[in-house]
Amino acid sequence: MPDNLLVMKFGGTSVGTIQAVNHVEEIVRTAQNNWPRIVIVLSALSGVTNLLIECADKASRGQSSVIDSTVKELRDRHTNMIRALIHDKPIQTSTQQELDSLINQFTNLTNAIRILGESTPRALDAIVSLGERFSVRIVSATLQSKGIRSEYIDGENIVITDDQYQNAHPSIEMTEKAAEDSLNPLLDSGIVPVVTGFIGATKDGITTTLGRGGSDYSAALIGASLKAKEVWIWTDVDGVMTADPRMVPNAGTIEELSYREVAELAYFGAKVLHPKTIRPVIEAGIGLRICNTFNPDAPGTMIVANQDNRDNGKIKAVTIIRDQQMITIEGRGMLGIPGVAARTFGAVAATGTSVTLISQASSEQSICFTTNAESTPSVLESLQETFSSELQRRDIDRIWATDAVAIVTVVGAGMRHTPGIAGRVFSALGDQHVNVIAIAQGSSEVSISLVVDDAEAKDALLALHKLTE
Repeated sequence: MPDNLLVMKFGGTSVGTIQAVNHVEEIVRTAQNNWPRIVIVLSALSGVTNLLIECADKASRGQSSVIDSTVKELRDRHTNMIRALIHDKPIQTSTQQELDSLINQFTNLTNAIRILGESTPRALDAIVSLGERFSVRIVSATLQSKGIRSEYIDGENIVITDDQYQNAHPSIEMTEKAAEDSLNPLLDSGIVPVVTGFIGATKDGITTTLGRGGSDYSAALIGASLKAKEVWIWTDVDGVMTADPRMVPNAGTIEELSYREVAELAYFGAKVLHPKTIRPVIEAGIGLRICNTFNPDAPGTMIVANQDNRDNGKIKAVTIIRDQQMITIEGRGMLGIPGVAARTFGAVAATGTSVTLISQASSEQSICFTTNAESTPSVLESLQETFSSELQRRDIDRIWATDAVAIVTVVGAGMRHTPGIAGRVFSALGDQHVNVIAIAQGSSEVSISLVVDDAEAKDALLALHKLTE
């Protein structure tokens, strides 16, 4: 594995303002002292992706004025950055011309959507990919104008995917070859490639996207493909936090996490890492660090392969997922009947809904699981249809959903070797008079998840966060 290759991904807030891009330039310049080969992966400027999606949606409903206003907002914001950041006139002029060309593409695409009256997933991918295309051109040109040799690369030339638009799946083998062919010649020449995150293309060259937050995934794929030494994810916090600081003011930064812990945190609501980021990094054995663009001297959070035996049962973090409902299927006639669970989750899958948590009584007389509240009506309808015969025979007594609930999860790899963790968790909640509706613990014992009434979610979070101290 090369010891001299670093992949750095910068999120939307890290490139969202003139000052932020100046921080990026300083970080790249400093990193070059220790890393002769650097690849940059970028998100769109903060807020731009949402703006593009909103415009496409309104255009599909025939609102032509939104196209003009969005074009003006995009052009003004990006042009202001070009003028403020790029002082080399030829570079500034060429960057502005490329921006104008991309904005013209946006105008044509949204007008086509307005005329057709619909926005297909393929068309939406073409539109939302423009955010990253804007940002890489500006940041690469900024680096060039300040004496750092750089070229931008559109991710379509690197990340090769299937045609599942808006949530495409990469071909690891094809992506690895494309990354090596596209990036190694630049790196060998001392150039810093600046690559669009989030976007890829089918083998036929049609633009796809990796899903929201997919820039992290792009960075991991590129790092794994080039066998990088480390991947650094630059964001606007000092690292992975012990809880959401907006809800827990005294939340702190976690210095070190295992891959397994951070995967659990990502799944259960932590916003720092995209869940799919973890897999390519684990499989390639690459170091992963979370850093703060606005506080680059902070140590951040280092993600390591394994630290199960070093934490003595410590709970590292507490996460929360809100806007959930718990659906229950119950009936004495379910006892011993094979296939109930398979049919249950087949019915859920048919609605395109993801299940967040599952819990089943050992008596086999009930199955309960959580989904996002928005999907609950369609899931209930699908289940009623699937089990219509059982409901008529009263093998199943009822299928119902709770009011709003939240999932609170405590995470820590050391918990698996330490007796009494569950007791401490329930004691902490009992002291705050928080009622636990359901419980789920993975076989890995890295996390314990609890379903509580949404009205008691913050009390539960604050009570359990004290166990991290």
